[in-house]
Amino acid sequence: VHLVESGGGLVQAGGSLRLSCAASGINYRTYVVGWFRQAQGKEREFVAAIRWTGGSTYYGEFAKGRFTISRDDAENMVYLQMNNLKPEDMGVYACAAGSNVAGYYSDYRRYTSWGQGTQVTVSS
Repeated sequence: VHLVESGGGLVQAGGSLRLSCAASGINYRTYVVGWFRQAQGKEREFVAAIRWTGGSTYYGEFAKGRFTISRDDAENMVYLQMNNLKPEDMGVYACAAGSNVAGYYSDYRRYTSWGQGTQVTVSS
């Protein structure tokens, strides 16, 4: 399983970014792909997840209404559209995949493969 993120960068508060996660080597029928973030000095936090089959989505409370997770079956890509970004959204965002995640989408321990992460910086 190989995951590669891209799309991070510097944005002003109120702006938008779209993160991408290129996924390969996973069993698309059973896998869940999620996004987690970690700010400096803070614990890893669940952002969003999507079931590859069916496309059901799940969000952390802070992400509801501002962030949207989606997938492109043909390109084996998962995206995280982030709107109205706030300084507290700053951190390293990583995508993760796992086959035994159902019902535990926010539990990072359920995800067995991780990308290297991409930095998101939000200036106030």
